[in-house]
Amino acid sequence: MTAQETLQVRVVKKQIEAEGIASYELARVDGAALPPFSAGSHIDVHLPGGLTRQYSLCNASHESHRYRIAVLRDAASRGGSVAMHDSVHEGDVIAISTPRNHFALHPAQHTLLLAGGIGVTPLLCMADRLARTGADFALHYCTRSAERTAFAAEIAASAIAPHAHFHFDAGAPEQKLDTAAVLAAPDPDKRLYVCGPAGFIDHVVTTAKALGWAQDHIHLEYFGAPAQDTSGDQGFEVRIASTGKVYTIAPDVSVVEALRVEGIDILTSCEQGVCGTCLTRVLEGEVDHRDMYLTDEEKAANEQFMPCCSRARSKLLVLDL
Repeated sequence: MTAQETLQVRVVKKQIEAEGIASYELARVDGAALPPFSAGSHIDVHLPGGLTRQYSLCNASHESHRYRIAVLRDAASRGGSVAMHDSVHEGDVIAISTPRNHFALHPAQHTLLLAGGIGVTPLLCMADRLARTGADFALHYCTRSAERTAFAAEIAASAIAPHAHFHFDAGAPEQKLDTAAVLAAPDPDKRLYVCGPAGFIDHVVTTAKALGWAQDHIHLEYFGAPAQDTSGDQGFEVRIASTGKVYTIAPDVSVVEALRVEGIDILTSCEQGVCGTCLTRVLEGEVDHRDMYLTDEEKAANEQFMPCCSRARSKLLVLDL
């Protein structure tokens, strides 16, 4: 597994977009065009203190002079959002990866975009792309209040406006999202994209499936993995295929952490099973999948896993390392 290409970019603009949310406009230090990207793409941002976090690109996908990301200051942050808000300023030079896309748009006669809070960022780029191509779509944007709604004025002044619907937790009952009504007519020619907090995504996906939406027409992206019940975790062993050496993984230690102590470094980024950076091939053994990256079909195939968070159901995993 090779690392993503790294680019040096300058923060040419930092702006408060809503309560607790700042946007960052990034341009190459050398003035050259940035690598192209498609709607739904994200980049890795290398932060002060050695942290790396993933942020969706929310500007128009045809732009090559800038990338724009937006970051919610999260009270439960593991350090990333706080570092972005407190330590990354206009004029700073930071390192980022080239874009990659695990949340791509698929052709459809009608597209539904459902955003929860900061989950609007990849969907904003999708909405722009759909509007520019004259596609039939709707964007439903759910936030706690108008004050916490990033890019509201921008959306209202854009070609997205006729397709956009705002829903505030603090607003009147009649304007709140009626998920069942919005998803009431599943069709082979419709696609659903949902992004936001885990609880929001789970509610939308559960509702969609109950109404008959096909799994392969529901596309989602988590910003953080939901909490796991680790009370019953057991130890297991990992064998490295290239050397034959076997290592014990304690109940309270991840595979990545245990192997790192032994001098075996697996490239990681989010360490929550969201980004896919540490994806590793499994040659033998049964995986206890805990990531939000692999599809249900990929998990059932048992051919790869995320060693940052997933564990073993069997006593031994043999890894292609």
